[in-house]
Amino acid sequence: MCYDNYMKIKIHYFASLRENIGRSEDVIESQTESLTVKQAWQQATGLPELQDDLLIAVNQEYTSEDVLLSDGDELAFFPPVTGG
Repeated sequence: MCYDNYMKIKIHYFASLRENIGRSEDVIESQTESLTVKQAWQQATGLPELQDDLLIAVNQEYTSEDVLLSDGDELAFFPPVTGG
């Protein structure tokens, strides 16, 4: 079966976020015309909101939660990096 608006997105979780969610990655599929980073987060995690301090990257470039995703994009979420 082929869908014109079918999207498949790979999501990676890093560091403490990976531990909190309980997995290092997800693959989500959607039959919508558009999907934002926030909507992908909600679909993958079941959580309504992103943490304010999370870093977000799409295809290895930092971005924001309202960016529209495309089929085949790789999405990554990182907790803030702290040094010491």
